[in-house]
Amino acid sequence: MAILALDLGTSSVRGLVLDADAAPLPGALARRKVRPVTGEDGTGTLDGPGYLACLLECLDELAAGGHLRDVELVATSAQWHSVLPLGGDGEPLGPVLTWLDTRPEPPAGVGGPADPEAFHQRTGTWWHRCYWTVRLPWLRERAGGRIGRFVGLVEYVLGALLDEAPMSVSMASGAGLLDLHRVDWDAEACELAGVRPGELPALAPRRWYGRLRPEHARRWPQLALARWAAPVGDGAASNVGSGCVDVSRAAVTVGTSAAVRLLQAVPAGAPLPPLPERLWRYRVDHEHVVTGAAYSSGGNLFAWANRELRLPAAAELETALARATQGRRIRVNPRFGGDRPPGLAPAGCAELHGLSFGTTAVDLLAGLMISVCRLVADDLAVLEYGLEQPTEVVLGGGAMAASAWWRGAFAEMLAPRNVRYQHNPEVGATGAALVALGRVAEAARLGGIGGTGG
Repeated sequence: MAILALDLGTSSVRGLVLDADAAPLPGALARRKVRPVTGEDGTGTLDGPGYLACLLECLDELAAGGHLRDVELVATSAQWHSVLPLGGDGEPLGPVLTWLDTRPEPPAGVGGPADPEAFHQRTGTWWHRCYWTVRLPWLRERAGGRIGRFVGLVEYVLGALLDEAPMSVSMASGAGLLDLHRVDWDAEACELAGVRPGELPALAPRRWYGRLRPEHARRWPQLALARWAAPVGDGAASNVGSGCVDVSRAAVTVGTSAAVRLLQAVPAGAPLPPLPERLWRYRVDHEHVVTGAAYSSGGNLFAWANRELRLPAAAELETALARATQGRRIRVNPRFGGDRPPGLAPAGCAELHGLSFGTTAVDLLAGLMISVCRLVADDLAVLEYGLEQPTEVVLGGGAMAASAWWRGAFAEMLAPRNVRYQHNPEVGATGAALVALGRVAEAARLGGIGGTGG
């Protein structure tokens, strides 16, 4: 058996084929870059139809290469928090709001949850612009009453491909509307969001599987009988793919953005552990939750610096970074894109301190990258509160793969913890596949975890 894993990210769409143990098969990868539209006003959107077209191209490429012939299961890792309003005909009424978008504001005169702390413990979220409790009223005000229903990016994409596309409990938790204990829509959250009957997707039950629509089964006959598992939020999938599936290991993942997370087995209906006030909590599936903190800055800082500054080429840059950090003069607030929940800083709040005529482009880059390490270290200490001993840390993600220097900076900042590195660059796809297989616990024995160097 082979597994098709889809990774629906913010900067790329990827499709890759894995073996029955969720290990990527050589050469069976198709990737298309996507470019979010960003602006000084906090805009952070994606074109839904264009995104779908990129995914179709990936599937066509894999089919043409003969990689889909043994696929029996399709797993999906997808970005949390996105939302897209659809008209009565099912067509988009605008672009997809991604996690990057900081424009939504609460409606005037609405006071938020009656008991904010109870709301936070129940939903794992806050009344915040990142979640649908604030986003849906903001979108409705701009759509002029034409909205038929709301979906996330992954529900839109899979809705075009499958016979049905309910919302997984993982994606629903990232929307901020789910009672994590009951695993059902939260009445107060839905009231804050102002949703009406039929405007939210149905929730996928345990062990839900979808099938391709007939027209797509004809296009990709190799997938005609494949089962499509419920999608998993990208952060949750990355934890599993990094081998971090209990409180002994924390995952630090740096791709476009960055996050630090702990995963725990907490079945639906079981009591939830207390949630620190500055951390969020989402569901991985019906059996597990993931708790952590996320940041709007990560690999996008390097992308900005690489575009705007005169940086040396790869190998030379790593050497220059090592020299630049000996003095550690630059201090940085890295909030180029504003805060992720629960923070409220808008986009454009980044600051640089300690510049001089001797400051170089590499000094600036080093300051940016170290600032992310510092954010992670602070929140990891909160995550570990109440544990018997500090966690082991596993670094992962595309930005970690690109820089041994940055991995070393994390290891130094997180000392004396044991810090290791997951060499598999496709932790999201691997994790989504293991969740779809019902083999989350087995991820603790994943290979590919080693030292942070080289």
